[in-house]
This record gives sequence, structure tokens and C-alpha cells, in this order.
Amino acid sequence: MKRSLLTTILAVGALMFSLFIPGRAPAQIVYNVTDLGVLNEIPGVPPPLPVSSGGFLLSCHMGLNQQGWTEGMEGFVDENYNFVGRATVEIDGMKIDLGTLGGTNSWINWGGINQRGSAVGLAETPVPDPDGEDICGFGTGLTCRPFLWQNGHMSALPTLGGNNGQASAINSMGQIAGQAETAVVDAECAPHKVAPPVLWENGKAQELPTVAGDPDGIAYGINDFGEAVGFTSTCTDSVVHAVLWQNGAATELPDLGSTTDNVAVAINNRGQIVGHSSADSTTFVAVLWQGGAITKLGVLPGDFAAFGSGINEKGQVVGSTLDVNFNFSRAFIWENGVMTDLNTLFLAGSNLYATMANKINDAGEISGMATVISGPHAGEIHAFLATPVNPTAAAHGVPRPAHLTVPENFRKLLLQRFFPRRKF
Repeated sequence: MKRSLLTTILAVGALMFSLFIPGRAPAQIVYNVTDLGVLNEIPGVPPPLPVSSGGFLLSCHMGLNQQGWTEGMEGFVDENYNFVGRATVEIDGMKIDLGTLGGTNSWINWGGINQRGSAVGLAETPVPDPDGEDICGFGTGLTCRPFLWQNGHMSALPTLGGNNGQASAINSMGQIAGQAETAVVDAECAPHKVAPPVLWENGKAQELPTVAGDPDGIAYGINDFGEAVGFTSTCTDSVVHAVLWQNGAATELPDLGSTTDNVAVAINNRGQIVGHSSADSTTFVAVLWQGGAITKLGVLPGDFAAFGSGINEKGQVVGSTLDVNFNFSRAFIWENGVMTDLNTLFLAGSNLYATMANKINDAGEISGMATVISGPHAGEIHAFLATPVNPTAAAHGVPRPAHLTVPENFRKLLLQRFFPRRKF
């Protein structure tokens, strides 16, 4: 016992001594960045225009599993200057176009790929929506259905009797969180239908309860215990409630003082939840909910708003910041009470500037969206996977490009998808 205690004391003393030696401060983790490229061909769609003619290639990966496989949305501006996009999966450098349900486009929400490689999202059918809705958001007016992609095949998930729906996340058990329309007309937004949050299990849709009498909502994230998070609201009111669903019951999560912009996006198996909340209805910041309490994670200096979108079992949080005009600005990682610009942690030589960090797995890998800095693809928006590497003396940090441009139609698609009831 005495020897063991002495050994421990000496080891601790040596560690503490090393912390005070110049140049021996604990090394900060750095990341090797992989450019996941962009889907540049969609069957049945004319090739994309060159950037010089107003075209634009882009990709953004939201989903990430423990193997480092990602799910995203990728596409380009077509000959009519409309965004055309597909849900894709990237597995060890192999890009898979998940296809559609008969329409042209497919999409994802905050992420939806589990450990088995099953993926979820939303996809157009060839049928025009009878109520004139555009749930998929591509301006086509086609019916938009939630999908499950597995074993190389996309299949539609059932709704609650309505025409449209969207699947957001899938856990290791195969439970799926999202939203589905009913056959009931929303009295405040006729002829649109009521669209509550939904949990799919074994191919069946189960309506989840809402809070505050809200008719509508969506579940964005789900953990392996079947606990889901998201928001509920009405079709016209700016009031948005962040919600946790456990064992079929809905609990409203606390906010920062305002009833707008309160959305829970992801939950880990420890019950920690990330998203965003507002204190004054003008902007919003990234937040963490734990044990029924809300913690403000803040905003990177110089930016106007922030949101958290991913959290792993270690409690590391990733997300993004926006400038005063709600343009995507910088990706961040938050841990131990500190928010850090992810770009400052990239190895020197990276040709990407990260504007969104979307998910983080337990190995610390991060999926997101970035601007290509230089070369033949300069200015394009590419998905990336950042992998932590052994901290060394290697220089790191990516300088901010002079201009960060995301095509307006794609930017609005992202903002409308992820920030409900807010007008941009």
C-alpha cells in the first residue's frame, strides 16, 4: 500500500511539474480533414453549369456513425438555376446516391445513419402534392415522403394518413424519429394537414404527443434508448417549444427566456441534449440541456448566432455559428466549457474552411460542410470528415477565406429546414 501510494504521488508530481515546463503545455487535439467531394452527376438531370456561368456544386454531410460513415445532401444548380439534390452516403471513400421515390430530389434533416449503415431522410415521389405543399423544399410541388434506405434499397415509410412526412434520425435499434402528416386539415393553415412528430418502429408510425396544445412538431434526434428530441409548434405561431420524448411522454425543455427559436436537435445515451434557444427573440445561441437544466454554450466572438447539432458520449458538442445576416460562418467544437473555432484545429495544409460542424462520434470524428479555399474547385461547398490525430508540434489552423458564398437557394433550404418558424 505504501509503495503504491508513493508511486502514485511521484507520478502525479511528475505530471504537475511537466505542466509548468516551458513548451510542455498539454498539446491540443488537431484534426486531419478529408474532402468528401460532391456528387456531380444525377441520373436524368442535365450536367451542372460551370461556376463561371452561375453554376455551383455543393455538398453537406449531417449524419455520422461510429464507423465514420456519413450521410449528406449533395447536388448542384441546374440549367434553370434551381437546386437539384440527392441524399447520399459516404463509406470509406465510396459515394452512394440513395436515389428517390420516383421524383427528382431527396434530402436529409440533421442526420440519419446508424451503425448498420441504414439511413433515413425525405424524398420526392412523382405525384404532385394535392394541397400545394413543398415539404421537400425544392420548389417542385411534389409529394414528399419519409424514407428508409437499407441494403441498397430506398422504401417509403408510412405517414399518419396524410401525404407527406420526413424521417430525421435512426438509432442502433432501428427506431426512426421524424414527422408525418395526418389526414386532418389544419384549421389555421387549410388546406395543409396537421403534421405531428412521429416515431417509426417495425415499419409502423406512432404519433408522439406535443406540448402546450401544439398540433405540429418534429423529432430530430433519437438515442439508443428510444428517447427522442425535437420541437412542437403551430403552423402560424412563432412560438417554438423544445421537447424531449421519453416512454411515450413529452416534456418541454427550458428556454433562455424567449418562446422563439427553441429547438432540440440531438441526444446522446447519457441523456445530454443539444440544440439552440433564444433569450430575446432576435437571435439564438447553442445550448446544452442536462438533468432538466439549460446551459448556454454561447457564440464564437464576432458572430451573431449559434446552434448545437451533435453530441457524443464524452459530452463533446459540435455546431455552427452564423453572422448578422444569418450566413453560415464557422464550425465549432465545445468541450469542458470552452467553444473553439474548429478551423483553428485543422492541420496546416487543409484546403477547406469549415462553416458547419454537424455530428461528432465517440472517436471524435466530425462531419460537416466547408468552403474549398483554392485550386480548381475554389469556392465550391464540400462535405468533410475531420479525424482527430495524435497531437504533435505540427502547425495547424486554416485562414479564413476572403469570401464565403453559399448559393442563396441552398442557404434558404438549410435555414428553413433547421430553423422552423423563423423568416430569413
